[in-house]
Amino acid sequence: MHQNAAYAQNFVNYYMNWDAQTFSAAALGIALAACCGFRVFVPMLVAGLAGRFELFHFSDSFVWLSSMPALIALGFATVFEIAGYYIPFVDNILDTIAAPLAAIAGTLLATSVIPIENDWMKWIIGIVAGGGGAGLIASGTGLLRLLSSKTTLGMGNNVVATSENAAAIGGSVLSFLIPVIMAVLFILFFIWIIRKMIRKIRGKPLVSRGH
Repeated sequence: MHQNAAYAQNFVNYYMNWDAQTFSAAALGIALAACCGFRVFVPMLVAGLAGRFELFHFSDSFVWLSSMPALIALGFATVFEIAGYYIPFVDNILDTIAAPLAAIAGTLLATSVIPIENDWMKWIIGIVAGGGGAGLIASGTGLLRLLSSKTTLGMGNNVVATSENAAAIGGSVLSFLIPVIMAVLFILFFIWIIRKMIRKIRGKPLVSRGH
């Protein structure tokens, strides 16, 4: 009787720990993917370095992210991306390709850390939660930069770029330290962006069919 009770308790403890770890890993995937909306390559570089120094373990299909060739390529891409956003008008050109690239990077990162055995389900969640969130943030920051370019003739874009760099770097690091909190904050940010977009769409004047 005591052995059965001990076995049941061990089973419950194991399940609770597994569930907490799964929830934390899913939160990490959402948070890292969201950071791709600020800078495409920064979160991938941070995740790759975390895997390289064994602070985090990728699934077998994504171990290449922590390989030396991948880290070198991501390092060069990160430097180019960060520098490009400080060059007038080049930043707006980068914004035109940032959203689809952010969606791809967000999907990749979310899929690489979400601990789901079913590959189809893993990729579906990665595309929706990771790619969708990253693309949404990239689109929002792109609109913000476009507004800054129009109102300040590009003079305020450096401030926007610095803020995005800080959000990408700080958010990526904090995603490993406090993944659940960061995921919640980004989800709230998603909701805020969606509400802003809906209000902007509803606020546009409708053209009557008679004119």
